[in-house]
Amino acid sequence: MIQEDEPEAIRRGAGAGESSRASRDWWDDNADDYQREHGDFLGDQRFVWGPEGLDEARARLLGPAGALRGRAVLEIGAGAAQCSRWLAAQGARPVALDLSHRQLQHALRLGGATSAAKGVPFPLAVPLVEADAAALPFADGSFDLACSAYGALPFTAEPVRVLRETRRVLRPGGRFVFSVTHPVRWAFPDEPGPEGLTATSSYFDRTPYVEQDAHGRAVYVEHHRTLGDRVRDVVAAGFRLTDLVEPEWPPGNRQEWGGWSPLRGRLLPGTAIFVCDRDD
Repeated sequence: MIQEDEPEAIRRGAGAGESSRASRDWWDDNADDYQREHGDFLGDQRFVWGPEGLDEARARLLGPAGALRGRAVLEIGAGAAQCSRWLAAQGARPVALDLSHRQLQHALRLGGATSAAKGVPFPLAVPLVEADAAALPFADGSFDLACSAYGALPFTAEPVRVLRETRRVLRPGGRFVFSVTHPVRWAFPDEPGPEGLTATSSYFDRTPYVEQDAHGRAVYVEHHRTLGDRVRDVVAAGFRLTDLVEPEWPPGNRQEWGGWSPLRGRLLPGTAIFVCDRDD
């Protein structure tokens, strides 16, 4: 029998409203633990694309060194806005958006801590916006660039809607770069050890992963799209797919994070990064 405080993990349908509510509640409830567990890896002011540790300072997927200065950048699913603070340090003008109020409270906390470390007597000026990525509260053409490191897209039932909203707020010639769990990982158990190396599910099963309480109420939802689905979503939203990056696990990264680990990283891709351009 499932205990009241122990979610049941199943595969079942989950629509846009249920997915959004579950994501907001889950991140509000778990933001403290998440930042405590992963804060050292994420840093206070670092732009990292995924658990492999590929960071924007090296990857330069948003543009070459120096190209960010003065650019208006929207970070979608910003969490505690570590990426936005890195962007601000490069001279960009970022806005950090997240669904979770508690995550944005951590963004305020870390902004103040970063300022104190630099001897600045006030929080770093990164505007924070609490909103759903499927309904961005910005005018058309408000930003030069947009980015999302594991934010919003893995958790939405309507990825094309999120992509279209992102394209809408970008100016012609703008770029959106986002990272998600690599679709192939859905065929394997979410385990970092040897038990996570044997495929147990169909890669083609798009049924969402749902954790629900004893009353059947979703408390966590994640949506699977195949690699082909993701490419078609990008094109359907009006973007041109410029690059698809599958970071390799670096030798110096010895951490385990959920199903990510050095063992699995040597054999399976864990993250997919999509570089999308708006041409008109």
